[in-house]
Amino acid sequence: MPRIIAIDYGQKRTGIAVTDELQIIASGLTTVESSLVFNFLEEYFSAESVSKILVGDPKQMNGTPSESAVLIDKFVEELIRRFPNIPVIRVDERFTSKMAFQSMVDGGLSKKQRKNKALIDEISAAIMLRDYLTRKMI
Repeated sequence: MPRIIAIDYGQKRTGIAVTDELQIIASGLTTVESSLVFNFLEEYFSAESVSKILVGDPKQMNGTPSESAVLIDKFVEELIRRFPNIPVIRVDERFTSKMAFQSMVDGGLSKKQRKNKALIDEISAAIMLRDYLTRKMI
């Protein structure tokens, strides 16, 4: 079975998570510079079968698009153009950064480790993917 990949795209960094081949477990994969994300994805997709791409949809508390939505919209358009055979699904990413930070605290990471924004982005992508898998199974 092909994997599902989740992307927490940002202006500087992009967190990436992926499922196992059975689409049961979501795990952080890596964080890459956003300027290199398409190179990374092309390489990854040539090595692994992927059935869906989830992209974080930044929203404000009232559900309206956040300031970064324009940046994400352009990224999604380019994803669709470059990988037309892989469906792109937007998923709510509200609170994922706070949840990622809390999971780092709960996991016993030191203050220095918790300041690693790249790790927060990767964990945020994994949280989005986990939530998607949970909703899919219900």
